[in-house]
Amino acid sequence: MQVFVTGGTGTIGSAVVTELVAHDHAVTALARSDASGAALAAAGARPLRGDLADLDALRRGADAADGVISLAFSRDYGSAASVERGMLEEEAALGALGQALVGSDRPLVVVSGTPWVAGRVATEADPLPTDGPVGRRALTVAAALALSDRGVRAAAVRMPRTVHADGQGGFNGLLADLARRSGVAGYPGDGTQRWPAVHAADAASLFRLVLEGAPAGSAWHAVADEGDPVADIAAVIGRRLGLPVRSLPVEEFGPFGPIFATDQPASSARTREVLGWTPTHPGQLEDLELLRP
Repeated sequence: MQVFVTGGTGTIGSAVVTELVAHDHAVTALARSDASGAALAAAGARPLRGDLADLDALRRGADAADGVISLAFSRDYGSAASVERGMLEEEAALGALGQALVGSDRPLVVVSGTPWVAGRVATEADPLPTDGPVGRRALTVAAALALSDRGVRAAAVRMPRTVHADGQGGFNGLLADLARRSGVAGYPGDGTQRWPAVHAADAASLFRLVLEGAPAGSAWHAVADEGDPVADIAAVIGRRLGLPVRSLPVEEFGPFGPIFATDQPASSARTREVLGWTPTHPGQLEDLELLRP
């Protein structure tokens, strides 16, 4: 299959490109720079120069592909306004990709976060919340899945807030960066809130399975660890960085503070049963032991 990938040099995307190439798919991936293009070429993909705001490049990539995996999202998380800009950019990009695939029955695999449900573990059957700081992403994903009624085999892979590899990535990486800046390995609230996680290589295998055969309009959970307490995560970060560990006010964590403070365990039981997905890589606490001081 000829696959067009956006976000192919990120933590998830680089693993997805590697997974697709290893399973004999031909990959074209969006490249924002010469360095990105070189990294993609080294991984066995054909670079297509452009960025997520370049809707013409997105259409060209989708037009020439048998399927699309869209992973790109702005990396500017510095403020609520920058996150909002990133969501608007993603909305336009998925709109362009989807329109290029209408009537073709080709797959469009999009990404979102796992939902959180008060008092219990979230499952694939739970809807994404449309409120909160990233609620707009849920609406964008819903619009993409609705293309199933217009001849697009659209499906969503819901990712936990931490996608990790070699001690880096996701919420854990943001906590580690904050710890380095502040001198404290902090966590919001009492630290009992649970965060699910997945290794990037395990997530990549699920993206491939969904691309190859998931039904239109479906949603799947790339969750390997159902939920580890944030205090346990901070304890590993503190030990690896040689810093004290303690609770900090939610405001210290920027625009994602309210999400950081939320208990959000998630299950992937249905995903494993239906698609045969089996995570095999280290869990988030084990992998976090690789965090570099």
